[in-house]
Amino acid sequence: MAGRPTRSRRPERAAHSARSASATDPALSRRDFLRLGALAGAGLVIGFRLPLAGDARAAAAKPLAPNAWLRVAPDGTVTVLIARSEMGQGVRTALPMLVAEELEADWTRVRFEQAIPEPRYGSMSTGGSRSIRSLHGPLRKAGAQAREMLVSAAALTWGVDRADCRAERGEVVHGATSRRLAYGALVERAATLEVPADPPLKDPGDWKILGTRVARLDAREKVDGSAGFGLDVRVPAMRHAAVVRCPVFGGKAAGFDPAPARAVRGVTDVVQISSGVAVVADSTWAAFQGAAALTVRWDEGPLAGLDSAAIRRRFAELAAQPGAVARKEGEGAGALAHAARTLEAVYETPYLAHATMEPMNCTAHVRADACDIWVATQTATGVQQRAAQVTGLKPEVIRVHTQYLGGGFGRRSEQDFVVEALELSRAVSAPIQVVWSREDDLRHDYYRPATYHLLRAGLDEAGKPLVWTHRLVGPAILRRIAAGAIQNGIDPTSVEGAAGLPYAIPNLEVDFVEHDAGIPTGFWRSVGNSQNAYAVECFVDEVAAAAGRDPFDLRRALLAGKPRHLGVLLLAAEKAGWGKPLAAGRARGIAVWESFGSFVAQVAEVSVATDGAVRVLRVVCAVDCGLCMNPAIVEAQMESGIVYGLSAALKGEITIEKGRVVQGNFHDYELLRLGECPAIEVHIVPSREPPGGIGEPGTPPITPAVVNAVFAATGRRVRTLPIRAEDLRQG
Repeated sequence: MAGRPTRSRRPERAAHSARSASATDPALSRRDFLRLGALAGAGLVIGFRLPLAGDARAAAAKPLAPNAWLRVAPDGTVTVLIARSEMGQGVRTALPMLVAEELEADWTRVRFEQAIPEPRYGSMSTGGSRSIRSLHGPLRKAGAQAREMLVSAAALTWGVDRADCRAERGEVVHGATSRRLAYGALVERAATLEVPADPPLKDPGDWKILGTRVARLDAREKVDGSAGFGLDVRVPAMRHAAVVRCPVFGGKAAGFDPAPARAVRGVTDVVQISSGVAVVADSTWAAFQGAAALTVRWDEGPLAGLDSAAIRRRFAELAAQPGAVARKEGEGAGALAHAARTLEAVYETPYLAHATMEPMNCTAHVRADACDIWVATQTATGVQQRAAQVTGLKPEVIRVHTQYLGGGFGRRSEQDFVVEALELSRAVSAPIQVVWSREDDLRHDYYRPATYHLLRAGLDEAGKPLVWTHRLVGPAILRRIAAGAIQNGIDPTSVEGAAGLPYAIPNLEVDFVEHDAGIPTGFWRSVGNSQNAYAVECFVDEVAAAAGRDPFDLRRALLAGKPRHLGVLLLAAEKAGWGKPLAAGRARGIAVWESFGSFVAQVAEVSVATDGAVRVLRVVCAVDCGLCMNPAIVEAQMESGIVYGLSAALKGEITIEKGRVVQGNFHDYELLRLGECPAIEVHIVPSREPPGGIGEPGTPPITPAVVNAVFAATGRRVRTLPIRAEDLRQG
């Protein structure tokens, strides 16, 4: 069930290619002729049938595998090994495109296969919008290596100058004679050649596959239902489990009565594990029913009295004291004393859940000498390493079968649900599938941090910004995940974007006050950029209003030295018709942000009803992601990021009462519904810059663009999320 190849929609061409090459090639010996036909799997060549021995040889022929990333089979099929997780962002198409372009492959013969973690792939972690950025070079090189070997093999076969041969759509062509050999016919000979260390790469101007709207390789299986997600896994003799966890953060089980759970039909075991008490059954439904019947006494621990109001109060107290300095230019905050006018604002963001459509789940089978794990994960190597810790097995005997992810957004980089399956499989000596309910998912998440932002600005007499200060208060995600990355009190993920403020303001100071309230936090789509873009870009609008400037014009002036920021800003404004009259009751807001190597500007068009209800009607997005691999994927990811950000801006909030999460399902943790989605336009800036990320950069600018539009419509600032109708109600 791990990453099956997609099905071909077109007839195979290998046999035809081998027949045409052989029949027109006077330099081929009869032996070579038979060999090439056999390797290509041809049934008929020049009117006679190949001997059975030749067919057997074809079946036994080894593929060309010059590196860890691809195989070219004797039938001409190109298989790209995918060492990243597919969660809707399109890596199972975009990564094969990189290989296929340099290989000069026939795209109809390209397949993918999910890789199993092993050292040659390095870290198989999917996050930070790094898949294309990190693998762009290695995968293009892999394709180029195979291409050069196949071209050399053809030249040797023909006995011609290699310089007279070229690769073209899955074949090698001899320019002088127009002879052709299919890749499949060349793999055996190519496999004997040395792998070139530094093969030439194509100029982007010569691309045929990259930069085009190639259809997704995984589209068919997702439509026909054959795609394997984590919840689809079925293993012989598999049992099912649900885990009851303490509702208070940091609490633990002090005792339990298994009898009510055991009385449920289908329940076989009740087991205490590190995260709580698990009910094991012969079906997921029986496990859920047993868990509901289970009685557990909890030691709720020190956070039993914690609530959201107390966290906010503590943030405000801490904002009164200096933090660790992330960036300082000029006089920093000291220059405020010289400003003709100063302004100050506080922006706050709540905790947010990831709310993936597919709840957390994992299937594990721990044995004495090996372990198999089937899981929708963003980090297959992380799963393997954690499993080694839990089981005591060596990593090389732990096989991680990465499934399709029904949403990740950073949540599936965690291992808590994996550990549960491992502990239970070992306890009951059977394959175990742990499935979380929606309530489990929302109440036991690693949340986007709640944050507090104190911003100040100083203007000269003409309204020009001279000073900018930004104090951030909140937890440091990396304190739990990679404490060594925190240097001089700065978690780089907490200040990202804010510390990189692109605006030309001579005196600048950004500092960070770390405070962990005890609520587990983790990576959430775009990480610190989503909170920081909201605070920064909304405060830029406040500065523009104080200076009597149009918010677009002020940004344009302050970004004069930042051509890529300016490029997307100008494009978004142009396509949105910035400055042109709107229908009555509508208003526009704008924001621009850089994250993960990409630059995005968005204009939101909104209406605000008399009862305060906000409706986002249109979003215009301009993105500069450097070299664009597939415009259709870029557009889809921008749309996805915008919708995800709109859910957060308009609806998202996790609140804490008595150490517990209040929200439990989509009735009280709402997501944007289809009928609420705006019209979205995506415009891609042509670029030859190195590729940037695309899965996350669409999210940060949308909240400030909407909030700024709300101000334009109502004259009211929204400084605390989510946007609440009661705060905007007229009368």
